[in-house]
Amino acid sequence: MSQGVNVRLPQIRKLGETSRTDNWWIQPLLVFLGFATFIVYSTWAAFQGKHFAFDGAGAHYLSPFYSPLLWDPPGMHSGHAWFGEAPSWLLSIWPPFMAFSPALLILWAPGGFRFTCYYYRGAYYKAFWADPINCSVGEPGFRKEKYRGEKKFPLILQNVHRYFLYLALAFLVLLAWDAIHSFMFTDPVSGGNKFGIGIGTLVLTINPILLGGYTLGCHSFRHLIGGRKNEMGDGIGKKAYDCSSCLNRRHMLWAWMSLFWVGFTDVYVRLCSMGIWTDYRLI
Repeated sequence: MSQGVNVRLPQIRKLGETSRTDNWWIQPLLVFLGFATFIVYSTWAAFQGKHFAFDGAGAHYLSPFYSPLLWDPPGMHSGHAWFGEAPSWLLSIWPPFMAFSPALLILWAPGGFRFTCYYYRGAYYKAFWADPINCSVGEPGFRKEKYRGEKKFPLILQNVHRYFLYLALAFLVLLAWDAIHSFMFTDPVSGGNKFGIGIGTLVLTINPILLGGYTLGCHSFRHLIGGRKNEMGDGIGKKAYDCSSCLNRRHMLWAWMSLFWVGFTDVYVRLCSMGIWTDYRLI
């Protein structure tokens, strides 16, 4: 059996050189701007450690950037935290140069799933690393000298995507529960919960739907439920595989829609919490 080797490739085009006459640069530029905007905003939001929940007018909304909310920041009692206020042992090991934010405890999981996603890899390799910038467009000369693919460090670590999938499936259930919880409003008279729908309810409900379309159409999920088999029968496994394959055909669309909506959901909850937006009650 032949062994994989590093292959030296000739430098045919310089960076950005191409014979293409279309506006090939628009797609990588839009991808760069889209990713950069989300990365900057989500990083900023994750470090805030506040305005991640809205409980005004009886509503119960939690930002997906902070779900599951394991601990509240010191002095805060949001009512959404699993274990109450952050314990002293956790605060003692928290980096002293930044404020405690519960988002930093959990965002690595969904972030890792997206970062190692097969579609996103192809997208940000082009947009951020010019590897290549686009099809039939020259890339940096030093990268042409040796083609290593994803079989060498550090890119071989992208293979952990299948394990991040399991975490993403768990987060999908948690965010679906947040959506269900958003239908329960506190009655100002009795103090109990009753069914209701606000604008935020719809925002939180759309979020796991779009994330489900993205996650359940993932290549790794498709392989998990049937892609590893040489032949599929006619049972429930075949139906599930066909459903995942259907979602997979629009994987790029699901990826972008879910990325935008999860960011917008945090914006909505944050601005309602700050009193800038009003959560109108529909029912």
